[in-house]
Amino acid sequence: MEPLTANKTAHGRPPTISKRALLDAILYICRTGCQWRFLPKDLPAWQAVWSLFRRWRDNGRLDEIYDALHRTCRIAYGHSAEPTAGIVDSQTVKSTEKGGSAATMPARRSRASSGTWSRTRSDYLAHS
Repeated sequence: MEPLTANKTAHGRPPTISKRALLDAILYICRTGCQWRFLPKDLPAWQAVWSLFRRWRDNGRLDEIYDALHRTCRIAYGHSAEPTAGIVDSQTVKSTEKGGSAATMPARRSRASSGTWSRTRSDYLAHS
C-alpha cells in the first residue's frame, strides 16, 4: 500500500500523521459503519481522516487502493488477480411491468360502499 499512499508531490510541510494510521481509520469506518466524528481515540482525529478520504476519493486514489486490496485478497484466497466470469441473477435485474408497487397505488374501493353506484340491467338479469 505504500506506493499508493505516498505523496506524489513534495510541497508543503511533512505530514505529522502516518498514512497507514489514516488508512486504518478509513478502513475502520468502512468495516464498522461508524460516523466520522465517533472514531475511537486511538485513531487519528476525524477531521484529518475525513480530509484525506475526501482528497483520495476526488483524485481517484481511493479506487486504486480498493483495486489493489481486492487483487491482494483474491490472490491470498488462491484465485486469479482478476475475476474471469460474472453472474447476474435475473430476479435482481427484472423490473416491474406495471406501474409502482402496491404500496404506492391507491386502494381499490368497493362498489358496494359507493353511494352513487346502482344496479345495471345486466346485474338484475344475472341475479334473477
